[in-house]
Amino acid sequence: MINSQDVKNGVCIRMDGRLYFVVWFEHRKPGKGNTIMNVKFKDVVDGRVIERRFNIGEKLEDVRVERRPYQYLYKEGEEYIFMNQETYDQVPIAHDLITGVEFLKEGFVCDVVVDSSTETILFAELPTKVELKITYTEPGLKGDTATNTMKPATVETGAEVRVPLFINEGETIRIDTRDGSYCERVK
Repeated sequence: MINSQDVKNGVCIRMDGRLYFVVWFEHRKPGKGNTIMNVKFKDVVDGRVIERRFNIGEKLEDVRVERRPYQYLYKEGEEYIFMNQETYDQVPIAHDLITGVEFLKEGFVCDVVVDSSTETILFAELPTKVELKITYTEPGLKGDTATNTMKPATVETGAEVRVPLFINEGETIRIDTRDGSYCERVK
């Protein structure tokens, strides 16, 4: 159990039979009355964000979570098979539990968040930025660097990304996996 005033960003709480991560919190002392805590939680399963208010001293059930490195091996049906980097155990992870799954390539090492008391996998996160090779895009024209216009490009995982006009097929680019945006060309 954890006191409401000890809540910080990244803490995992079990409330109403569901798991939530704290994404924002604020101590508030109104003119009259007790200090209260405003907290925004993100649901681990569906990603919804909810806001709750607690009095100071209320007890919340905290959940111990661990981030472990897992390497992506292959896809089997709708599940993705990962290998624990420490124990070499292979575990399947469902498609909807992986953030940035459209940029997942064999051999990538991801952070898998595990409830350490029950050893259940909560979700898997790709690194913030990944490097992928472009398999198809319209040819770029020399001198198309002055404007900020973008064109569609397909990367080796099959995902489509918007890239600047000067990027050509066969080049490697860095992509932000949180929103799928182009970051830079890799030399």
